[in-house]
Amino acid sequence: MSPGRGFYDRPVLEVARELVGCLVSHGECSGVIVETEAYHDSEPACHAFAGLTPRTRTLFGPPGVAYVYRSYGVHALLNAVCEPEGVGAAVLIRALEPLQGIDAMRRRRGVAPIRQLCSGPGKLTQALAIELAHNGGDLLRGPVVISRRPAVWRDPAISVDRRIGITRAVELPWRFCLTGSRFLSRRVAAA
Repeated sequence: MSPGRGFYDRPVLEVARELVGCLVSHGECSGVIVETEAYHDSEPACHAFAGLTPRTRTLFGPPGVAYVYRSYGVHALLNAVCEPEGVGAAVLIRALEPLQGIDAMRRRRGVAPIRQLCSGPGKLTQALAIELAHNGGDLLRGPVVISRRPAVWRDPAISVDRRIGITRAVELPWRFCLTGSRFLSRRVAAA
């Protein structure tokens, strides 16, 4: 079951933390979110920092929709739009622990080890066949759906770290990871 529109209509840092342990599904494939990063129009690493443009229109839209963009001309990256409409904020889904459709994920990714299937934002979209066409899609109804945490993931231990793969606002501790997960894109820095 989807967490509901109100789940996303909150501060992006709260949503980023609480998405850890939720499920992402598309078609026959699904995985548990083990790593997220928050982005907000108030800081220069966010696409919305530049204001409303054709590319960022989805970021400023209603909460609970997918913002999917192409990174470095190669990978489609999945984000969940947060905060009230008019605020440019989203949570990047950085890594998943694969649950269902693992054979399909392996075919799409061309790798066998399960821990390498979704251990990065471009890897997980390739594994789940998420493309630019999913930009603006409703994360409550699909085709890409984010569902509530299952009972076994109800209260996950979460580690906080700096975001990775960016050059601006690198000091912000806006990366949230399932503590001890072997499916992260990069290990959490020691405190």
